[in-house]
Amino acid sequence: MMNSLKQGPKAMLISSPFTAGIVFSILWLAAGALLLSILLHFTSMKEANLPSNALIVHAVSALAGGFATGKRTEKRGWYYGALLGVIYGIIVLMISFLASDASLTLRSALVVGAAALAGAFGGMIGVNMRK
Repeated sequence: MMNSLKQGPKAMLISSPFTAGIVFSILWLAAGALLLSILLHFTSMKEANLPSNALIVHAVSALAGGFATGKRTEKRGWYYGALLGVIYGIIVLMISFLASDASLTLRSALVVGAAALAGAFGGMIGVNMRK
């Protein structure tokens, strides 16, 4: 008969909830950007549709990051997810400013707001997945 060993909690590669959330957000952002560029090249999608589709990609990325953060914090997922969304949005705005000298507009606030809402929702889902 085999000895049954108790399995302890799995060690996480990234222990900080916010670092894990940002990493997951960036990975989802990279996948979404790749998908958008493939769709733009191989389908009849127009470049005029890119801003609205990019907003969707940012929201999905923040949702994934909020989920990862909420799953690791185990409490107040909406708060930590929204905070992650705001941090993610600010990082995206800083990169766009540095890369293309983009200025702050109403669209910038929309990106940060959408990321905060999606991150909060992802955080709520992540906290409840632990139970």
